[in-house]
Amino acid sequence: MITEMSKIIPRMLSDSVFDIVFLLLCSSFFMEGARAGIGVNYGTVADNLPPPAQVAHFLLESTTIDRIRLFDADPDILKAFANTGIAITVTVPNDLIPQLAKLSNAQDWVRTNVEPYVPATDIVRILVGNEVLATANRLLLGNLVMSMRMLHAALANASLDGRIKVSTPHSLGILSSSSPPSSGKFRQGYDVHILRPLLNFLRETGSPFLVNPYPFFGFSKDTLDYALFRPNAGVMDENSKLVYTNMLDGQLDAVYSAMKVLGFTDIEIVIAETGWPSLCDSTQVGVDAKTAAEYNSNLIRHVSSGAGTPLMPKRTFETYIFALFNENLKPGPTCERNFGLFRPDMTPVYDAGILRPTARSSVPIDPIPAPSSVTLPTSPVSMSPPKGTQWCLPKTGADPDALQRNIDYVCGLGLECRPIEEGGACFLPNTVRAHAAYAMNAYYQAMGGNNYDCDFKGTGAVTAIDPSYGKCTYHG
Repeated sequence: MITEMSKIIPRMLSDSVFDIVFLLLCSSFFMEGARAGIGVNYGTVADNLPPPAQVAHFLLESTTIDRIRLFDADPDILKAFANTGIAITVTVPNDLIPQLAKLSNAQDWVRTNVEPYVPATDIVRILVGNEVLATANRLLLGNLVMSMRMLHAALANASLDGRIKVSTPHSLGILSSSSPPSSGKFRQGYDVHILRPLLNFLRETGSPFLVNPYPFFGFSKDTLDYALFRPNAGVMDENSKLVYTNMLDGQLDAVYSAMKVLGFTDIEIVIAETGWPSLCDSTQVGVDAKTAAEYNSNLIRHVSSGAGTPLMPKRTFETYIFALFNENLKPGPTCERNFGLFRPDMTPVYDAGILRPTARSSVPIDPIPAPSSVTLPTSPVSMSPPKGTQWCLPKTGADPDALQRNIDYVCGLGLECRPIEEGGACFLPNTVRAHAAYAMNAYYQAMGGNNYDCDFKGTGAVTAIDPSYGKCTYHG
């Protein structure tokens, strides 16, 4: 639409006037909300998935999915999706980021992973890494924005910068404050040195800011309705006086508020990952196929409605559901292997509203027995997990960098990290080990208190000694 309109603007207009008109048109287009594209994350951490050609045919013929996100640039998948019209996002692995900060390497990457497949395959976006800031790896952080710029330059050299944009997705761990949503701020140090230059690049190139919000990792049994978009009493932001009726809106508005602090409210936000598992360990409440279907169908309805969020009204959000398939080789708790909309044989785990009518007959009825019902309170209560007798803490001698990654991971999932923020009850002592102890225990309790939930790549250990002190309470 913008390209066609630009053709009719008289050439006598100065470049500066044209730029103003163009920016106003773009701003109006996304602020009022274009049609929300609904996509899926096509992960391949499994040994039983169907061939990419079958997947492409299935998505095209049996679903309304019009875009996919890959976690690499798999040539077989890129070939399989040629001439389907399905938009493709490819990803540069984190470990390649330092190399691509050099233009010649970026050009080689584009020549190898992009140019052979376009325009037949509709590659629309390149993501540089995944949740790079959460790694706390200085080499990756120091080269992230430059790598993005070099890839954009390589696309421009190939005359592809008009159709393919460059960005990078973030966990919510980039926020130092997220509740209430109007108080959202980026982590100190990351805000000025990484995110401001990154946002400048996105603005210059017309690229979106991508985030991975997961209400699943932030809910308790008392806030299940709030996480699932069900009717509930809502939560008022004491600063803005706006009322939030679902957790996703709060997460998105916290990101928007952080962007506003840096002066970047004009950049589109895209939901790069969100989802709900259909199966988890027996101690996890709110997980079955019906609940997963409820979350994802309500998600699609909400992001496509044009209602937006309290701080971003009248918007739709391009959204990618995690994930296309259950992936049997993913490590971690059972739920990590059961986020898929489909089984490897391409039968639906449930229908989230993306199946075409001809495909719905294959949806099993009540495929997984629902757990015993949970009685929810009629008014908001504490979001703390039930009391117990064990806690998860860092092992003696655990590497501080590894503990910082644990903090970024847990807080990025949306779990309650306010007590270790400045001014919080557990902020002091202000050390990585002390903050990691609180964050790791929060994750351990939220996931059901299983021993493997305290592993954290060998840096955590379970204890029967309550680590609470003063006003700082470690829930057990």
